[in-house]
Amino acid sequence: MLQVGGPNPADFIPLMGMLTGVVSMVLLTVGIIKVAHSPIGQAIARRLQGKGGADPELREELLGLRDRVAELEHRLTEGEERLDFAERMLAERHEPERLPRGAPEEGRS
Repeated sequence: MLQVGGPNPADFIPLMGMLTGVVSMVLLTVGIIKVAHSPIGQAIARRLQGKGGADPELREELLGLRDRVAELEHRLTEGEERLDFAERMLAERHEPERLPRGAPEEGRS
């Protein structure tokens, strides 16, 4: 049987799928370009280039904190050394000398 009339609707399904894919890709590309040109995209680009460091105030605060940590580490090391010294001194503590039993004590009358 021959079909006489318009085109078959089943022939449009692959064409519509292809058209939907093309439109989706164009919209996705436009969206990516818009984001890349926005401040967010520029910040991402600077971060990827290694130029996205923090502002000078934060950098100075970070350097100050690093100095403070170094100072505290030094003080902790000194405290540990003093504690070790005190422990050694306590471990070496000698018993007082005692007189032998039965020996006369001096100064006793």
